[in-house]
Amino acid sequence: MRSKRVALLIEATNAYARGLLHGIARFNHEHPRWVIYFEPHGLGEPLPRWLKNWDGDGILARLANRRTARAVLGLGVPLVELRRIITIPGVPSIGPDNQKVAALAFEHFRERGFQHFGLYEVLRNVDRPLNERSDAFLRQVRASGFFCHVFKPERSGSLESEQMRLAQWLRRLPKPVGVLTCNDNYGLQVLRASLRAGVMVPEEVAVLSAGNDDCLCDLCHPPLSSVDLAPELIGYEAAALLDRMMSGKRPPSQRLEVAPKGIVTRLSTDVLATPDPAVARTVAFIRENACGDLRVGDVLRHVGLSRSALEPKMKTVLGRTIHREIRRVQLERVRSLLSSTDVPIKQIATRTGFRNVQYLARVFRKETGHTLAGYRKRMRWQSA
Repeated sequence: MRSKRVALLIEATNAYARGLLHGIARFNHEHPRWVIYFEPHGLGEPLPRWLKNWDGDGILARLANRRTARAVLGLGVPLVELRRIITIPGVPSIGPDNQKVAALAFEHFRERGFQHFGLYEVLRNVDRPLNERSDAFLRQVRASGFFCHVFKPERSGSLESEQMRLAQWLRRLPKPVGVLTCNDNYGLQVLRASLRAGVMVPEEVAVLSAGNDDCLCDLCHPPLSSVDLAPELIGYEAAALLDRMMSGKRPPSQRLEVAPKGIVTRLSTDVLATPDPAVARTVAFIRENACGDLRVGDVLRHVGLSRSALEPKMKTVLGRTIHREIRRVQLERVRSLLSSTDVPIKQIATRTGFRNVQYLARVFRKETGHTLAGYRKRMRWQSA
């Protein structure tokens, strides 16, 4: 069978795009049927000159504008689009599930006790996926009964004027507050403006972004927590879809969305947002001891309060009972051991406070929708 000739019109200038390329490479290694045509370039740069007379079979692209889209469509080969800035009838697209990104971000803040929320909104009609991410976060906050403060950048503002406006906005926010930015570039701006404003991160303003560009996130001070959008999996799924299309299969009519891998927590959100010393002591004790067969009674004895006195405080600050907080910390540890170690599942149950594997398996499936082995396989694949 003749090898398929595939062009990759994907920039290599940011971590997300390079993640897509890693996923595509993985598919090609597992299904060695492609000859790849790729030329490193930046987003929005002219198409490579060889493409005009290229005799190929399919294209994976992140398209910058409609002019570029028309040129690529004119080649008459199957196309999968991975940026989703523009809609092209008949062309399938794939990218992050922004509803799930927003839900994950909101849950991250609520787990830390935040009741005030902020959003650095992206300019409208510039990056539609980021607008979708912003809108989804706003809906999530409001549907949960909270208010979200929104910073709207100006189209004509200089970097200096925007930083001044952003610093003023940060000073005015009720504290402590969790602020979401929809990508790491904007997260860097918010952290820089926080320093100018004299507000403490994460104690007064916790900042979370999306994209998990480890270079950008570690350049920040403090390092920036970020949602891992699973670009490797998106690239792999895009390649698999193109492969099916080049074999004559009909493309899907709806766009495809991939759930985020999780949140990489760094110092910018490493805080518990509560002035209540009893809740703070409770959470610290649970985090230290949850995986050692901890019971609610142990927590009450440590804090020195009755359940009827402590439970309402926990629900007010965290939205969870004492038992649910113990279970949350246990399951976070289970996820970490499954994804980053080769520890046998039986030992994981013992190490995380579950009485046996069967009980852990039932709880894990109910809480996450995954089997233990299935979750480990999925996480290992994405990090490979």
